[in-house]
Amino acid sequence: MMTKTNKTWLTISLGAVGLVAAVAGFGTWWLFQPLPVLDGEFQLARLSAPAGIDTGSHGIPLIRADNRIDAARVLGYVTARDRLFQMDLMRRKTAGRLSEVFGVMAVNSDTQARIYGFNVKAKQLLPKLPAHHRQYLQAYAEGVNSYLQQNTALPFEFKVLGYRPEPWQAADSLLIVFGMFDNLTAWAERGERMLSVMERTLPADVVAFFTPDSDRFTDALMQHAASLRPPQPIPVQSMQTLLANRSTSFGTLATASPGEELAGSNAWAVSGSKTGDGRAILANDMHLGISVPNIWYRVELHYPKVKAAGLNLPGTPFLIAGSNQHVAWGMTNLAGDFLDLVKLEINPDNSGQYRHGDAWCDFGERREVIEIKGEESKLLTVRETLWGPVAQQPILDEPVAIHWVALDVDAVNINILELEQSETLEQSLAVANRAGGPQLNVVLADEHGHIAWTLTGKIPHRFGGDGLISRSWADGKTGWNHYVQPSDMPRIVDPPAGIIVSANERRFAADFPYTIGHQFANGYRAYRIDQRLKQTKQHSEWSLFNLQQDTETEFYSYYQQLALQVLTPEVVNQQPALAELRGYLMRWNGRADIESLGLPVLIEFRKQLIDAVLSPFLSACKQADKDFVYAWNYVDTPLQTLLNEKPAPLLPDPRYNNWDRFILAQLVVSTEKAMSRHSGITLADLNWGKQNVVGHAHPFSKAFSLLSPVLDMPRRPVAGCGGYCVRVTGPDYGASERLVVSPNHLQDGILHMPGGQSGHPLSAFYRDQQPFWLDGLPLSLIADHPEHTLRLIPE
Repeated sequence: MMTKTNKTWLTISLGAVGLVAAVAGFGTWWLFQPLPVLDGEFQLARLSAPAGIDTGSHGIPLIRADNRIDAARVLGYVTARDRLFQMDLMRRKTAGRLSEVFGVMAVNSDTQARIYGFNVKAKQLLPKLPAHHRQYLQAYAEGVNSYLQQNTALPFEFKVLGYRPEPWQAADSLLIVFGMFDNLTAWAERGERMLSVMERTLPADVVAFFTPDSDRFTDALMQHAASLRPPQPIPVQSMQTLLANRSTSFGTLATASPGEELAGSNAWAVSGSKTGDGRAILANDMHLGISVPNIWYRVELHYPKVKAAGLNLPGTPFLIAGSNQHVAWGMTNLAGDFLDLVKLEINPDNSGQYRHGDAWCDFGERREVIEIKGEESKLLTVRETLWGPVAQQPILDEPVAIHWVALDVDAVNINILELEQSETLEQSLAVANRAGGPQLNVVLADEHGHIAWTLTGKIPHRFGGDGLISRSWADGKTGWNHYVQPSDMPRIVDPPAGIIVSANERRFAADFPYTIGHQFANGYRAYRIDQRLKQTKQHSEWSLFNLQQDTETEFYSYYQQLALQVLTPEVVNQQPALAELRGYLMRWNGRADIESLGLPVLIEFRKQLIDAVLSPFLSACKQADKDFVYAWNYVDTPLQTLLNEKPAPLLPDPRYNNWDRFILAQLVVSTEKAMSRHSGITLADLNWGKQNVVGHAHPFSKAFSLLSPVLDMPRRPVAGCGGYCVRVTGPDYGASERLVVSPNHLQDGILHMPGGQSGHPLSAFYRDQQPFWLDGLPLSLIADHPEHTLRLIPE
């Protein structure tokens, strides 16, 4: 799933303020509190019949219950046992209540959450849900609260921070759902702000050149079907004027997109025509920031007619990805645009009014009180409009309202939980299309060898615009006309090739009737997966699992060839020191393996070129908006066009008399930057493993380093790279899980994730899955023989 910077509870850095003293004062003995009980018998409030929790060798619970409501109740109980602090911080973050426990450092996060009003939306949404969905949420809450009532020894984080968690409410699970909306789709606001500034300050042909919606890999996958914003020729005259008028102190204005490191997720399926025994197989690895503990919780659920296993989001009573006996499902972020910033026309005679049609409307006001630990509370007044809350930050001094699917309680639901009980591919497609969670690609495989792809989440039906740039909706000529109907959602079922691939790439041509988005992921990952799947005649769970570990990255070959083109024999003769660099780059093996040479410099070279080539044309944007930065997922399309054509009038830096010398200078700077991060080693020793070191840290260790060996995962070099490898891996992001499964063959399924099941640092299940994740080794999807059995009986 594509994300902003990690939006789980680890996004709030605890810092050193006050916490070091607290930890030192209380002592580390809290870490040695009793570990959760895994055997025995306990009462569980409102349980309708006895239930059981079998725990295997990796702490993965197998829940046995007489019905789905009891299963939700037990799931709440066992998740609280293992992840209570994580659950509490996730609900606090989305509700805008982190400052109550972290103090002033969390006020900005709380302010944004209160502007969105998720705390209000969750309470409004709950009564709108179907009765049986409310029952599941209520049962889950009762399970969490039973654990709270029975256990006075809470996780050490609560004691360090000096508070006890409040009872869990059914609406708190909806806060977790809203948090995923925030994590996966709120980033569209950043792109709309950027494009709105560019439209106001740059010629239209330059904006079009800088913001295409395709790349060569996507074009190949789409068989060169026309897109909404196809790549454009270089507008030399317009860009020459911009270059002549540029500011000399603009700094870095163009960067690699922040989303490319968290480039979303991979999912693919092969039909029975591609396997030895006719089974269809699903593979799914969702890319997120890696937290400690991990964002997902592994679980197996058994109740009448259902045996399901997969990944649960702590705080919710359903599986996000997994399989039952009949259907397997996996998700990737759709990476579309489901948020618009509506420009507000303010009454010149009354700043408390905005225009709607022929009338001036009064702003509504919502008062929010943010309690701040150790400080006076902050009163926040949120202005409301017909289209949504007014954003804290205007665009070019003009206020805008946030119109976002996530803030429409009539467009949000938890129907996705019904996938767990679906028995056919058609039922699963219908469930996905009706669901109102974050907008995702859904890939399915069934027990009869069939596969399918569709979308889930509500898709706006826009009119009068495509949502790319902030516009006024006051005259009624621009806006949303409800949402795409479930029956009109796109589907692919059993394609002739026998494979389906989803890796956040653009799947929609210009003739698609609805605007889905503008900045999908670069198509390389999808291209590479498609290529590998077609190269293999017969697949199995093992072949798909091995593909999840693929580290080839043809994407960077362009930058290797560009570098070698400017490192000519003549240049090397004139500057002998560059001979080592040329040899180093020639030794790159085309992959992001730990031992791969060349890649650290090539990645830095691309970033340097984005800045050095494109920033000089954007200074007018910076003059209009001091916060402006250009970051576009398809930046390589205009960048490589300029680097290929090398138009003399557009040479970005007048200190060089031609493009090759300019490019060479950027290569030298890139090498120096890469080497500066690794003191004490030579260029010949700078392999990818020296740079790509995982750093999965518990936030408390940042404040009290003595706890780091206990709280953190071991630091290790790891294969894989950012958004341009199938195996997406970086210091604090990557595959948050790797799942491979065929329905009705769960015993052959594979699932592993970073870290472990438990949030207790001294539990055997705190980090026991980490070595499997690091080394790409399989773990069984379903629990092995139980090592512990907990019996729960009605109270």
